[in-house]
Amino acid sequence: MTASKKEEPIIEVKHLSKQYNIGVDTTYKTLSESFTSAVKQPIKTLKDFRRQNETFWALKDVNFEVERGEVLGIIGRNGAGKSTLLKILSRITSPTQGEVRMRGRVGSLLEVGTGFHPELSGRENIYFNGSILGMKKKEIDEKFDEIVKFSGVEKFLDTPVKRYSSGMQVRLAFSVAANLDPEILVVDEVLAVGDAAFQEKCLGKMSEVVESGRTVLFVSHNMGAVQNLCQRCILLNEGHLITNGKTADVINYYLNTGLQVADKSIFKRDVSKKKLFFTDINLYNTKGEIRTKFTSDENILIAINYNLNVQLTGAQITFEIFDQNGICILSSTNFDSNIKMRTLSQKPGEYIATCPINVDFLRNGLYYITISSSVPNIEILDIVEFATRFEIESPLDITTLLGQSRKGVIFKNFVWQINQY
Repeated sequence: MTASKKEEPIIEVKHLSKQYNIGVDTTYKTLSESFTSAVKQPIKTLKDFRRQNETFWALKDVNFEVERGEVLGIIGRNGAGKSTLLKILSRITSPTQGEVRMRGRVGSLLEVGTGFHPELSGRENIYFNGSILGMKKKEIDEKFDEIVKFSGVEKFLDTPVKRYSSGMQVRLAFSVAANLDPEILVVDEVLAVGDAAFQEKCLGKMSEVVESGRTVLFVSHNMGAVQNLCQRCILLNEGHLITNGKTADVINYYLNTGLQVADKSIFKRDVSKKKLFFTDINLYNTKGEIRTKFTSDENILIAINYNLNVQLTGAQITFEIFDQNGICILSSTNFDSNIKMRTLSQKPGEYIATCPINVDFLRNGLYYITISSSVPNIEILDIVEFATRFEIESPLDITTLLGQSRKGVIFKNFVWQINQY
């Protein structure tokens, strides 16, 4: 009896590398303009030329395979190479070295606007994306109402997409990508977009896609979502694939080796196109000292520095605290304590947002803070994943006091009484 031939992987990535030039000017000059510039500013021209010849590797010798019907999580801190990898897999950019084999049509949800023609209406873009996937008009017709209903853009269906808010664009893009039945779905950080209700819809739809047996590549800083959706995970760091295996094992490695926490250089990036961008985060004790270790009976002041390039109304600042297993155990925003901040208008300049928290509910161990900003339901402004970490080290921890383990990700000391009756 002849053994059945093993099915080929739906995705094969072999020795994949991507190199970028640093500081390349996207504005092209004529020969005469370049010559005039060189004569007038010879030193600046020489510096520009040298800068254009500086390079860095966004990805370096990455290898992995994905089986048909598998859900692969891709994690790593900002700048690890996650988005570059997805752009290559989505055929938006080409690799410098190596090869990618995709055995199926690909639907992608990457950054806002990717895959949409700005001059076309929402309706036209649905058909445009379907045709790119190789679908016939009849197939798209059958999915059309479902796409529109899920996205919630019915009233703006015949409006050019360039007039949509970024939130509307992403809602429509996710709906198109998830509902047009691609064999491979590539999703980059969709859960950072929109309000909580839409995020729940996205997670629900992602679960449907997974249950339907389609192949999914999922990038997110939400370790809980990655753990719930993905059977397997890869970890990228500085363009290299560090580890590849069971999701829980990879997340645990990521959170407990320090790879997820960058130094202050994580805030040094191209922010010229950002309306709001973070510049720093520090944790202070009650004496006003910057610390990374605290006891559970202390208060921590979280101080988040950010800049505005433009005047902005309704900017929401959020921090999320994650435990060592990647579970988000607390999130808070500046809107929580003062609803008037929803209409607060801020001029361009430097700002600091502070929030004191009592950490008596935290058990001993390491914790990580992710910071983000958005105008809710309109646009994402900035995200810095695992911007800092801190440790709770307290002799009053219940495990230390009683010498026994205790379930639960948080701890609260309640007052018990026992009376005989």
